[in-house]
Amino acid sequence: MKGSDELKIKVSFDSNQLDLCVPSHFTFGDLKQVVAQELGVEPQVQKLLFRGIEKDDHDHLSMVGVKDNSKILLMVDKSLKKQNHEEVMAPNEVSIGEAAVAEVREEVDNLSGQVLALEAVIQSGTKVDEKDIVYVTEMLMRQLLKLDGIEAQGEGKLQRKIEVRRVQSLVDKMDHLKAKNSNPNGNDNSTAPVITPCETFKSGVGSPNSPTSIPTSSKVTKDWEQFD
Repeated sequence: MKGSDELKIKVSFDSNQLDLCVPSHFTFGDLKQVVAQELGVEPQVQKLLFRGIEKDDHDHLSMVGVKDNSKILLMVDKSLKKQNHEEVMAPNEVSIGEAAVAEVREEVDNLSGQVLALEAVIQSGTKVDEKDIVYVTEMLMRQLLKLDGIEAQGEGKLQRKIEVRRVQSLVDKMDHLKAKNSNPNGNDNSTAPVITPCETFKSGVGSPNSPTSIPTSSKVTKDWEQFD
């Protein structure tokens, strides 16, 4: 039920009609705000026509002759609607990009823990199953592919770049661990035995503990034959 200072008007939009009760002192700008709440059409894309003439936002309803049961035509500027839609969507795209990067970051956090665990075991001198190394490396590569497929702007783009570098660093570490795991007793200057020239002469090879060293007598005989 409308009050004495209200107007009952009909707003036509396409094939629809919206019945509204608004204060008589309302302007067309005020009416646009009500229409926006009811229909979800932004005020800036609305055109309100009364008696075939578009009205300015500052025009008062009562001053231009709007009375009870008057009909007002609503038209939408589609070009402005498309522009506003793109402007509204832009921040959402950034949010989607950031959310996708955050999801990958969570996976990488988990994989990073597995990398550290494998590193601790291998560095202790214990050999691990190579399948474990291959699995973690493949999972890291999958995260790189996910990051490569993420489209983000602004902060999301920066976070994506940081995460890509992080994953690449972990992949490099896994390659190093794989090589070390394959050859746990490989050359290491900090642990290799010190061989004196005398020991080298006696053994005839680079390491006195080498399982393939040639017996001293055979080596000496060979040297004498070459000398002759």
